[in-house]
Amino acid sequence: MITATQTGHSALKANYNLGYVWLISVVAAMGGLLFGWDWVVIGGAKPFFQRYFELTSEAQIGWANSCALIGCLLGALAAGGLSDKFGRKKLLIAAALIFTVTSIGNALANNFDVFIAWRIFGGVAIGLASSLSPMYIAEIAPAQIRGTLVAINQLTVVIGILLAQYINWYLVRDLPVGMTDDAIRNSWFGQQGWRWMFGLTAAPAVLFFIGMFLVPESPRWLAKNGKATLAQNILKKIGGENYARAATKEIQSTLASEEIQRVRFADLLEPKMRRVIVLGVGLAVFQQWCGINVIFNYAEEIFHAAGYDISTVLKNIAWTGSVNLAFTLVALGVVDRGGRRPLMLFGSAALAIIYFAMGYCYHESVKGLPMLLLVLAAIACYAMSLAPVTWVVISEIFPNRIRGAAMAVAVSALWIACFLLTYTFPIMNAKLGSAGTFWLYGAICVLGFIFVFFKLPETKGKSLEQIEKELVD
Repeated sequence: MITATQTGHSALKANYNLGYVWLISVVAAMGGLLFGWDWVVIGGAKPFFQRYFELTSEAQIGWANSCALIGCLLGALAAGGLSDKFGRKKLLIAAALIFTVTSIGNALANNFDVFIAWRIFGGVAIGLASSLSPMYIAEIAPAQIRGTLVAINQLTVVIGILLAQYINWYLVRDLPVGMTDDAIRNSWFGQQGWRWMFGLTAAPAVLFFIGMFLVPESPRWLAKNGKATLAQNILKKIGGENYARAATKEIQSTLASEEIQRVRFADLLEPKMRRVIVLGVGLAVFQQWCGINVIFNYAEEIFHAAGYDISTVLKNIAWTGSVNLAFTLVALGVVDRGGRRPLMLFGSAALAIIYFAMGYCYHESVKGLPMLLLVLAAIACYAMSLAPVTWVVISEIFPNRIRGAAMAVAVSALWIACFLLTYTFPIMNAKLGSAGTFWLYGAICVLGFIFVFFKLPETKGKSLEQIEKELVD
């Protein structure tokens, strides 16, 4: 046992079994790793499957990159009702299975329609994992370290991104410079290399599938569904007998006199719920419309416009993943000490400044190293602020009774926003130019800063039940 000191506002004190809590969290966060891997793998595969399937129009290219978001939306919507009915654990097991099957399906696809179908189905797994992994961790974690543990999910997302980027680069590292489109299409890289990029996702998916059988169900879900004894037994393993009794009592106090077995999405429209729903949806949408994901999904276009060839582009993509990982680790160290609100404000302001600078560089035809450094700076700021902290906040602000449904709404809004961002980038880039596009993202970040400043309270160190009382009651 490791003694946890009282550093926040939660009244629950215990000798936490932090090894057990971390083990549970890391296993659940494998959903994040697969989310990151499966989401970004297409960025490295795109130059090759685009030529294999002979995609020529901006609409086709945008659809290939964004179609998985349809599945993400479906998965996020399904996560709310199904996880409230069947539990968080079973849905995460289902997500792991879908990841495994769809990664192999994409690797074997021989025509564009089949490829799109598998990408959409794979998006369902991303939608499930992106909603359920942080929520499950938040419902398990002690208040004093909940920010760090939920941010572990973002760390695994980043590790998944980095693994996919390095594997993509490794598979095509010997690509000859100056190959024509036809030569690339007919080479091993255009015929088989991109298939390995998708197929290798099955390896961590199988590990996630096995691991989820070894972790418990969420104690808050168990308490919500009339299984207080089972919930207390799990909480006892986390923090001991006294902690389990106190935590169970606190959880049940938020569920008293409520019809908790069945939650309707209409319940989210209750006047007392609107503030927290608007906050969660607003943060989720802003995390996407801040524009960073176009760097991951359209890295080839962005770096090509900055003067890099295809081989160097893939190496630069790997650099973006390394910076992403390093600064996510920074976020882990400060999210429970510095708080959620300061990090969100910092990220919004820093990205606005960087995007305005990127727009200026594109406008003035500045290429090479300065553009690479600005891209890396944008990813660094995002990785230590909006990326992990948004998931922390939306996993902790919703009341126990409606958490599954509310999380589904927020994450669905996130994926709709991501779809719009990803689908429209090639169109906006063609019409506004790279400079105008990034200036627009900079303006959105300014609006995001204003929203966070006026709407987001600090939640660090508080139990989920305390947050619920402050935001809703």
